[in-house]
Amino acid sequence: MTAPDLTPGALTVLERRYLKKDRYGKVVETPDEMFRRVAANVALAEKFYGRGADAARYEEEFYRLMASLLFLPNSPTLMNAGRRLQQLAACFVLPVEDSIESIFEAVKNTAIIHQSGGGTGFSFSRLRPSNDVVGSTGGAASGPVSCMRVFNAATEAIKQGGARRGANMGILRVDHPDIISFITVKEDPAEFLNFNLSAAITDGFMDALEKGADYPLVNPRTGLAVGFKNAAEVFGRIAECAWKNGEPGVIFIDRINRANPTPRIGAIEATNPCGEQPLLNYEPCNLGSVNLSRMLKRDDRSYALDYEKLGYTVRLSVRFLDNVIDMSRYPSKEIDLMAKGNRKIGLGVMGFADMLTRLRVPYGSVESFRVAEEVMGFIRETAWDESRALAKERGEFPNFKGSVFDSPGAALVRNATVTTVAPTGTLSIIAGCSSGIEPFYSLSYVRQVLNGVRIPEVNPLVEEVAREEGFYTPGLLDYIAGGGDLKKRDDVPQAIKAVFPVAFDISADIYQILGIPIH
Repeated sequence: MTAPDLTPGALTVLERRYLKKDRYGKVVETPDEMFRRVAANVALAEKFYGRGADAARYEEEFYRLMASLLFLPNSPTLMNAGRRLQQLAACFVLPVEDSIESIFEAVKNTAIIHQSGGGTGFSFSRLRPSNDVVGSTGGAASGPVSCMRVFNAATEAIKQGGARRGANMGILRVDHPDIISFITVKEDPAEFLNFNLSAAITDGFMDALEKGADYPLVNPRTGLAVGFKNAAEVFGRIAECAWKNGEPGVIFIDRINRANPTPRIGAIEATNPCGEQPLLNYEPCNLGSVNLSRMLKRDDRSYALDYEKLGYTVRLSVRFLDNVIDMSRYPSKEIDLMAKGNRKIGLGVMGFADMLTRLRVPYGSVESFRVAEEVMGFIRETAWDESRALAKERGEFPNFKGSVFDSPGAALVRNATVTTVAPTGTLSIIAGCSSGIEPFYSLSYVRQVLNGVRIPEVNPLVEEVAREEGFYTPGLLDYIAGGGDLKKRDDVPQAIKAVFPVAFDISADIYQILGIPIH
């Protein structure tokens, strides 16, 4: 087989970011050859476990999995597998300790990771606050926000794999004395263009917020309280800044650590750049996504979920991602140790909105929540079952002892985590589907890709559904492309209008959607 027809947007992204180029910048690889390259490389891991005879079979299965756009691994795997860099992980968390040596070691590792196509997350909560004493010089500390500018500048100087800008997550605990300057720093739109920011919210802060009380600010250098803030006022500043410019987000750090699968190894302080993957210091994670828009079967009149196909896809994807851990070349010994010690993988989804439209289920309806719970529950259970099967074949992850899975009579698992729902920005372009679990942003838009290339697009499901339901006319797509509203067309059945909501049509009030009274 060969890869299916790819959209113009997919071909543009692949040519500019993923396909091999010669020293003159000319593309020397087809999309089909890219999938072959990645499949052959990832299948080599079978030989590490005495299954060398199976490598060719899995190479073919991995190729079909990707070439059919049933599943795609994260961008660094597509870019680097079988090539010189061979760095296949998507995201990393690096420690930033309160010393000049640690700060610039992290900057160095950040540059190496970004060059290979990865993203980085940091907690800056260990850094002493601004104007605190610097023991070695007797001067005043510049504080976390100032330190972050060094990371931002380093990221600006590095293009990931020569193709994409680096991405960072910066996190500061809400009880750090510099929390207000952190919360408000992006009120200046020129600040931290290469960073997402999140405040690490503690249980103590939430208790104070509920009571309308003050909470202590703690100097991380001494561990002593140096002042107090009113929790409601701080939370109000977070909400105001998030409303103005989308940041900071919030990370419920104590809640995350209650779900930490390997607490013996350390506490989680930060996440990857988009926030979906909490990681320990020096820990990477490799991600991949199942294309739900291709997990359907159709009879004469309607679509239904094809659970047999979905189960096969999930199991093969888990094996693929576990292989990636062994095939990746990591930027440091510490990262390599953590990657292979916990063997975290993150299998997620894309094409969720497309799937709902084909099922004729309105996004944001009670029924859509039921479908989401059913589908992701199936993916989660199947992924864990495959991780248990891999543990029997290859052994449990090395840090299993003392993990949350380590209890008398419990089954061994190969991976400390198995699922993560990532945004799939460029992967969904390649797959020609809606991104992640997001609704359609619009039915017509202009997609801007690297170096300012602009591609006008109309959601292809408009034509597909119109033809299936018998209301297609030659002028329909021109109407949508011109910014027309499908809901204002008299020739479109009401039931079909309901299955094409866009982001601005969907209520953010989940209680209202589900009919849950608020007391």
